[in-house]
Amino acid sequence: MQRVLSTYLFVNKKLTAGFLGEAAGAGVSAIELFCSRGHFDYRSAESAQELASWLSGNNLSLHSIHSPTTRDFHLSRESGAPLSICDPERLRRQDAVDEIKRALDLVEHVPFRYCVQHVARHRDLPDDRKWDAAFSSLEHLSLFARHRGVTIAIENTPGEMATPINLKNFLEQTRLSSVKLCFDAGHAHLEGGGVAEQLAAVRDLLGTTHLHDNRGERDDHLLPYEGTIDWSATLAALPADAPMVLELKEPAVAAGSSDVQAFAETLKGVKSTFDKLEEARA
Repeated sequence: MQRVLSTYLFVNKKLTAGFLGEAAGAGVSAIELFCSRGHFDYRSAESAQELASWLSGNNLSLHSIHSPTTRDFHLSRESGAPLSICDPERLRRQDAVDEIKRALDLVEHVPFRYCVQHVARHRDLPDDRKWDAAFSSLEHLSLFARHRGVTIAIENTPGEMATPINLKNFLEQTRLSSVKLCFDAGHAHLEGGGVAEQLAAVRDLLGTTHLHDNRGERDDHLLPYEGTIDWSATLAALPADAPMVLELKEPAVAAGSSDVQAFAETLKGVKSTFDKLEEARA
């Protein structure tokens, strides 16, 4: 089983060799890089070369990137403007596509297989203009990515537009055959209807995953088994060769503790959770 950890866990901090070393120590074999320039400057060739060195030094690979969700004017997450490939306004949509292409250029320095891409913004409602805009963007991005050996994987997000079934229907209707799905278990749980059932309906288009838990109310990004998802049923619906990518939020720091200790405890949980998931799939 490929054990992948998203750097979303560290997204509010600058990515360092130390963080990757801690991930490797938790039994992780690969990472998914969350593309926020305050976290990691994916536009910088020097930073990309550093990342390649850090990964090699910790015996890690880069499984995927998560495309940028904001255009960061400065190296701070508070300075960005939202990016959306489904924006009906052509100039804003083109700005999003151009920024995603800069993130995809990272593959020139560090190989990776998938680029996880949001189709809709949080709580977007279905709209024909947005679907048309998404198709225009993905038609261009999927070709750009394919020429670099990368597959675009569109992610189900909370809201009525980008549900797993809607994304499957969209791919079938547009015949974007090179685009796959990133099934996000936590987001599917927020929509109700059963995570395993939603996964089973789209598994033929699955490329990669985001695994995290919640209690059906907020997008908590908890470790699996800490919320109310039925992981036994979900794992049974997951293809045997599917990568397991944990996408967790930065841990809260308890009184009298430090962020270093909080991250250490979370990474202990990452290792034990991967062990549990692997045992459940055996």
